[in-house]
Amino acid sequence: MSILEAKNLTKYYGEGDTLVKALDGVSLSVERGEFVSIIGTSGSGKSTLLHMLGGLDNPTSGTVIIDDKDISGLKGDELCIFRRRKIGFIFQSFNLVPSITVYDNIILPIQLDGKKPDKDHIDNVIETLGIESKKNVLPSKLSGGQQQRVAIARALASKPAIILADEPTGNLDSKTSQDVLGLLKTTGKKYNQTIVMITHNDEIAQMADRTIRIEDGHIFA
Repeated sequence: MSILEAKNLTKYYGEGDTLVKALDGVSLSVERGEFVSIIGTSGSGKSTLLHMLGGLDNPTSGTVIIDDKDISGLKGDELCIFRRRKIGFIFQSFNLVPSITVYDNIILPIQLDGKKPDKDHIDNVIETLGIESKKNVLPSKLSGGQQQRVAIARALASKPAIILADEPTGNLDSKTSQDVLGLLKTTGKKYNQTIVMITHNDEIAQMADRTIRIEDGHIFA
């Protein structure tokens, strides 16, 4: 059963001679609990597609359906709440709040939703990612790889139905990359989470259940 579906998505920038078709009629379906990688070169449209799937940007045309709900009809606070409850984001740029501790960054989306964090689950995620000793420090005291692990922990903390990951291992060494992807797969199976990960790395992409290739705004399954 599909939990995530895109239908004829387009995203155009400019017009006339300057028209850029970042996405040009993209359709795809992801089953509940599936781990899908979307691979493509720089400028292929993969980040644009991820933003459309997560409701972070609006398509020029087409629809995105998450758990039987067309998110194109959601606006403002309603869309923010839906994203917070359904989707965990892992950004390549981390997007950590610099003024609060690592632990507070991890539980922030849960607190914003007015819920109580599952301490045992969060402690397990933190331990698996090897950042136990960093819980009470500020993000500025961390290396790039450590900040990425915090971003991953934040995405996993609320046990979202869908995790959208933008190059989640881009700042990690090969061993940590394998560990992180192993964690994503294990957590995905345990909580029946659906994972959509974009990458330019063929080796990383092959760890997913299914790989989709995108080039010049078109999907090649």
